[in-house]
Amino acid sequence: MTTITRTHIPRQRAQIVTQHRQTDTIRANHWWLWLILWTVLAGLFFIRIGIGSVNIPLDDILRVLLGEGASKASWTTIVKDFRLPRAITALLSGASLGVAGLMLQTFFRNPLAGADVLGITSGASLGVAMVVLSTSTIGGTLIAGAGLMSDMSLAGAALLGASGTFLLIMLMARSIHSQTTLLILGMMLAALTSALVSLLMYFAIPDQINAFVRWTFGSFDGVTWSELTVLAPAVIVGLVLAMTCIKPLNALLLGEAYARSMGVRVGRIRLAIISITALLVGSITAFCGPIGFIGIAIPHLCRYLFRTTDHRILLPATMGMGGAVALIAALIAQVPNSQLILPLNPIMALLGAPVVIMVIWRARGSGG
Repeated sequence: MTTITRTHIPRQRAQIVTQHRQTDTIRANHWWLWLILWTVLAGLFFIRIGIGSVNIPLDDILRVLLGEGASKASWTTIVKDFRLPRAITALLSGASLGVAGLMLQTFFRNPLAGADVLGITSGASLGVAMVVLSTSTIGGTLIAGAGLMSDMSLAGAALLGASGTFLLIMLMARSIHSQTTLLILGMMLAALTSALVSLLMYFAIPDQINAFVRWTFGSFDGVTWSELTVLAPAVIVGLVLAMTCIKPLNALLLGEAYARSMGVRVGRIRLAIISITALLVGSITAFCGPIGFIGIAIPHLCRYLFRTTDHRILLPATMGMGGAVALIAALIAQVPNSQLILPLNPIMALLGAPVVIMVIWRARGSGG
């Protein structure tokens, strides 16, 4: 076990104090960055509602949101029943996956750690696949007609799949101290779950295979108000719990040994990170499909823009930046003035892959 000498503790505490002073300076000098972030986020939210197969003016959108009717009755229906839940879903999804990625990168102290790299997303997909692809033999008609119970079964299956995969990783982490080895094991777990999904697809009927494949493309457009009543509370609870972990996460930046010296119960915070990450990723994956790259790319964008590793800044910044990028991807997927809707994951890859490449290249250049 790693020990901390009396000489190291004051030095590390001084680093934390310096970090907090830098954070206060960032808050004072970069207020304009926060203003731009939240302004852009609000603008993208309204643009996502207004642009689509039919473009709706901003004043009509505001009237609908205020409880009044738009100048056309059809616009009121489009905004209330279709575009508003889709925009809220994109906002929640981006914030959730960004925060989950940030927490995992801090916990593993690895810049490429993420829910999809560690197999958590694949575990959630397996849980959903077991519900969707096995319904031909296990009460499929009953589940399909159960309304909210169907939503609950999908969310529960994804949550169990994500939690089970991450718990396996954490069990292996107790005896394996190499972060690279853990990432490789996570990728192998993802391969195993993908193999199980392939077997389920082999025995499923064609309609179920088609539905599951379309689900794996990822989309914010299939979430209805009834599904949001399940998704939104789960995400909000997860984000609130993540905010309560700010101090332990800052302590973990300098390693578990230092965190213990500061009074952090590492075992408890490990369980908290597992639970929060599984809740956020599992909930989003259940309703939107396995969305990639946000969890890896967004924390790095926030670190680069705000020039800090303090989670007092990074957590809210990641929520806002993640929501903004998700809304941008949703805008690209919904081709303006067209009924065509592109799959979301290829767009996320086009937006996120350059960021990951930049991170690897910068680490290579600095000897990381």
